[in-house]
Amino acid sequence: MSARRLFALLLLLLATAPAWALKPFVADYDANWKGVQANAQISLSRTAGDRWTYELVVSNQLGSSRQTTVFEETGGSFRPLSGVDATQVLFKRSQRNATYDWTQREARWSGDVKDDRAGPVKLEDGDLDGMLLNLALVRDVAAGKPLNYRLVDNGVARPQRFQNLGKDTITVAGQPRTATKVARTGDDKQVIVWVVDGLPTPARILQRRDGRDELELTLKSVR
Repeated sequence: MSARRLFALLLLLLATAPAWALKPFVADYDANWKGVQANAQISLSRTAGDRWTYELVVSNQLGSSRQTTVFEETGGSFRPLSGVDATQVLFKRSQRNATYDWTQREARWSGDVKDDRAGPVKLEDGDLDGMLLNLALVRDVAAGKPLNYRLVDNGVARPQRFQNLGKDTITVAGQPRTATKVARTGDDKQVIVWVVDGLPTPARILQRRDGRDELELTLKSVR
C-alpha cells in the first residue's frame, strides 16, 4: 500500500472512531462540603458488559456522603438502572434508593423519601440521574453538543439546560489548564462545572444553594 493510500486510510479511521468513550478511572478531589474541608473521590468501573458503576464519595469531620449510580451505555447514551444516595452527618443518617425500570419505563424511589417523591415517574429516552449529568457534560462538551438534558431524580423529572460560559484557566495538580466553564441556575440552586479536554471527569464542580456554597470539588489527580 502506498504512503498516500495509507495516510488516507488513517484519516478515515480517525474520522469514524468515537471521539469520546467510557473508560474506568479513579479521580481524587480536594473538597469543601457543608462549609468544612473534605476529601472526595469519583470513580467509574465496569460491572459487566455494558453496565457501569459511577460513584462519588465525600467525607470530612462532620460525616460522609455517597452517591452511586449503576447504568448501562446503549448507543452512546447513558441509561440509569439504579442509584443510592446515602448521607451521614453527625448522628443523622439518611438513604434514598432509586430504581429505573426501562421495561415498564418508570422510576421509583424508596427509603428516606416523602410520599409525593416515591414515584412512579415516567421515563423517556435519554433521561439521566444527577450523577450521570457529570459524565454527560464531559462527553458533550468534548463533542461540542448542546448541553440540554432531562433529569429524573428524587421523585421528579425536570429539564436541565447548561450554558457554555467559554474558556477559563484553572489549576489541576499544580498546573494551569484551560477548561470550558458551563453552568445552570434554577430552583434556588446553581451548578458550575469546569471541563478540561482529555480528562474523563470534571476538573472542578461548584454547587450553590440559596447563594451559599454547598459543595466544591477540585481535581487533584486521576488514574
